[in-house]
Amino acid sequence: MTSRSDILTAAATPTDPPARRPLAARIMSNPVIGFAPWILLSILEGPGRLQWAVGAVLALSVAFVVVDRLLGNRTKLLGVVDVVSFTAFLVLALTASPSVLRWLETWFGELTNVLLVLVVLGSILARTPFTIQYAKEETDPEVWNTPTFRHINYTITAVWGGAFLVAAIAGFVGDAVLHDNDNLWTGWIFQIGASLIALQFTTWYPEHATAVRLRAAGVPTEPPAPLTELFLPIVGYLVPIGVIVLVFGGGPTWLGIALLVVGLLGTARIRAYDRARKLSAGS
Repeated sequence: MTSRSDILTAAATPTDPPARRPLAARIMSNPVIGFAPWILLSILEGPGRLQWAVGAVLALSVAFVVVDRLLGNRTKLLGVVDVVSFTAFLVLALTASPSVLRWLETWFGELTNVLLVLVVLGSILARTPFTIQYAKEETDPEVWNTPTFRHINYTITAVWGGAFLVAAIAGFVGDAVLHDNDNLWTGWIFQIGASLIALQFTTWYPEHATAVRLRAAGVPTEPPAPLTELFLPIVGYLVPIGVIVLVFGGGPTWLGIALLVVGLLGTARIRAYDRARKLSAGS
C-alpha cells in the first residue's frame, strides 16, 4: 500500500538536477546507453558483416563502461552484460567454422534479442530492474525505496523487455517464414519501431506516473503528462516509414502514401490538440 508520504518523497527534487549536470553525465544516466550497442548491432550485423559488427559494438561497450567510471558512477549490470556478451560473440565469430558462421549470421539477431529478454526478465525476477541503476544517478537517495520509484522502474524495464521480444519475433518471421534475413519490415521497421516506443515511454512515464499517484493521494500537482506526448514521436515515425516504402519498394504505393498521410496529419492533429490544451490550462 502506497502511503501519502511515500508519494511525496518519490516526487522530491533530485539533489543534482539533470539540467545542471555535465552533458556526459546526463547521457550516461540514460538506460538507453546500455542498449545502444545492441540496437547498433541489429543495424550493422548481417551476412558477411558479423565479425566486424560485433567488434565495433564491443569497442563501444568498453568505451561506455570506461566513461561511466571516469564520471564516478558505479559499473552497471547492463554494461557488464554488454562487454561479456560481445567478447564471447566475437571469439565465437572469429573461431567458428564457415557453416557455423553462416548459421550465426542468419539467426544472430534473434539470439541477441532473446538474450536481452532474458536479461530484462532476470533483473525483474531478482527484484532489481536494470533501469534502477540509471535512475538512482538522477534522483535523491530518499526516493530509492519508495513504491512509486520502484513501480516506475519495474514498468519501464518490462516495456523494454517487450520491445526486445517484438524484435525477436519479427526477426524470426523474417528468417524462418519469409526466408529473408534483410527484410525491410521484419529486419528494420518493426524492430526499430519497438525500440523507439520503448525509448519514448522511458522519457514520458516517470513524470506521468508520479503525477497520477500524487493526484490520487490528494496532493496538488501539475497534470500528468498527456498521452499525446507519448504518441507524437511514434505517429511521426510513420512518415519516414512511408518514404522508405515508396523509395525502396517495401510495399504497394498506396501503403507508402497512406503512411505518409497518417503520419503527417496525425502529427499535426496531436500538436494542435496540445496547443489547445495548454491554452485552456493557462486561461
